[in-house]
Amino acid sequence: MNAATPANPAEMRAYIVERLVGETGEPERVTDAAQALIEKAIPSIREGFRQKLSLDVALDLSGVELSRMVDARPGGEGHAMTVAAAGYVPDALVMTIDPDAVALVVSMLFGGDPGIAIAPIRRELSPTEITVATRVFEEIAAAVAGGGAYADLAPPIPHAIAGDDLRTHPLRDGPGARVQLVISTSAGKGAITLTMPQRLLLKGGSGAASQSGPETQWRQRFGEEVMRSGVELQATMPLARMTLGQIAGLQVGQVIEFEPDAQSQTKLSTRHKTLFVCEFGKLGQNYTVRVRHPFDAGQDVMEGLVGAR
Repeated sequence: MNAATPANPAEMRAYIVERLVGETGEPERVTDAAQALIEKAIPSIREGFRQKLSLDVALDLSGVELSRMVDARPGGEGHAMTVAAAGYVPDALVMTIDPDAVALVVSMLFGGDPGIAIAPIRRELSPTEITVATRVFEEIAAAVAGGGAYADLAPPIPHAIAGDDLRTHPLRDGPGARVQLVISTSAGKGAITLTMPQRLLLKGGSGAASQSGPETQWRQRFGEEVMRSGVELQATMPLARMTLGQIAGLQVGQVIEFEPDAQSQTKLSTRHKTLFVCEFGKLGQNYTVRVRHPFDAGQDVMEGLVGAR
């Protein structure tokens, strides 16, 4: 399936409505979901910076606002950007880093004096600086991919772009949410901006607001109805192992003995799916099965192979 193709009719409907109407969900739900997602990711981002990049920096959430995906592109020189996909959404996470943040990270990585203020970059980024920006984006994407709709954030993320590549990179126009992070040390600070589609944020269920939405309530109610539905249980006891020649020679009235452990190998199933291994028995005038342990399909295959030798 193409990465830009919705996976089912519901997702296709949401995609079409978004393209036609231009908005998805209530503003408060969108910003709450974005804020919850990033606040959950920030500790992991800091730890990733520390472990993978040896960056001991402060990282703070400075703002969350509604935006358009096409406006994720930064203006001016010295910026870097990447666009990461998640599932069928090709622009699930647009990340940009400003010149001040790039200068700060590069200085720290290459042993800059922490007591000297860092000069901002006022030119196009060098290949080394773009690579450093990519490493920063990788740690952020790994932390954001902690659950919900962002759990399948496609690794590895695309290499960061800058200059003419950034200015000409196509971005679709759709409703989004912009989250701004501030990275800082005593030597300076800079901004990292994340822009995400509204419909993906609302689908993820990472934020508290999305947990109480109508769609979640409907799923819970539907789940309760499913749990109350009745199914027919079947208990099957293994009889014996015979060759195809022996089976072909069976005659009416012939008696077949159960194997010695047949009673303890009764399988309980429903709708052609085996659930438990049970023990066949009798309680008063009624026959019974007692559940022994859940059915392990892998173990059953192994035992079948061993027994067939």
